[in-house]
Amino acid sequence: MLSKTLLPLIVLAASVTAAVPPTKRATCSGGQTTANEACCVWFDVLDDIQENLFSGGDCGDEAHESLRLIFHDAIAFSPALTAAGQFGGGGADGSIMAHTDVEIQNPANNGLDEIIEAQRPFALKHNVSFGDFIQFAGAVGVANCNGGPQVQFFAGRSNDSQAAPPGLVPQPTDSVTDILNRVGDAGFSTVELVWMLVSHTVAAQETVDPSVPGAPFDSTPKDFDAQFFVESMLNGTLTPGSALQSGEALSPYPGEFRLQSDALIGRDNRTACEWQKMIADRANMLQKFEQTVLKLSLLGFDQSTLTNCSDVIPIATGTVADPFLPAGMSMDDIEASCDSTPFPSLSAVPGPVTTIPAI
Repeated sequence: MLSKTLLPLIVLAASVTAAVPPTKRATCSGGQTTANEACCVWFDVLDDIQENLFSGGDCGDEAHESLRLIFHDAIAFSPALTAAGQFGGGGADGSIMAHTDVEIQNPANNGLDEIIEAQRPFALKHNVSFGDFIQFAGAVGVANCNGGPQVQFFAGRSNDSQAAPPGLVPQPTDSVTDILNRVGDAGFSTVELVWMLVSHTVAAQETVDPSVPGAPFDSTPKDFDAQFFVESMLNGTLTPGSALQSGEALSPYPGEFRLQSDALIGRDNRTACEWQKMIADRANMLQKFEQTVLKLSLLGFDQSTLTNCSDVIPIATGTVADPFLPAGMSMDDIEASCDSTPFPSLSAVPGPVTTIPAI
């Protein structure tokens, strides 16, 4: 039996709990619900781009390039230039789409004109800013990939931008030190560089070697898995195209393309152990990637002034395989570079030596 003293306290606690109203969600014209009515427009954008940009929700070239565009728009941001009294870039402000004629002249942005021109009509049609659209399309595109991450999306950027200064986007020909210094200026640590490069698990090249457009960086370019980190550490023996190009490193099997910068970062003593860690713990890889993309998307902006519309981003489906060695490879082909931790022990899939087609 409850005491007379305890009973009123329980009744009071129950009444306080009952008095707290549930969080009210906005219902949009299409019947979708969201935490903020200002996000309703993004459901219309979502339906449009899934059908007409991403070919029904595919993790194809447009999805890969949309993810790449997030980085190239945002990373052209330099507090060091600003401190020196120069314009240091606006961060994730959409300037690469607003001032394409200027920024596409940067060699690091070579090939991005196609995805920019494919995206621009959607932003104009739905009357959303270029900066917002770039971030949204990248988040949706990567969610289309098998086992993809849940990238947060904040809306509210204006179209008030100016062209980013040249030379702020790293290139595959850059040294590891130069790349670390560049992303460090933008506010990212050494390990965060590795976390950014998780995006290369669903990436391909188009312009480093034009003879093999669409050559992917690993054997599972539609799976958001750890294979990029495995396969980038295999001993390179060949080129997928006609000849080794500037910014390219030797690849381990036909069809796979390897950027020189990826090969060097995976083997550098400042980054090798974090690179290897992405193989050992996929959940950690996803979390770190989501965290870093959010940070990229907020460069140049105060998060408190933007609206969280993350509940519009689709949730990725599917599962991916545990890390493996491609067919025809063995652990002897791995160029392990982390001195403090052994490379994860992996098994090769059966069959003839892997060959992958361009995507």
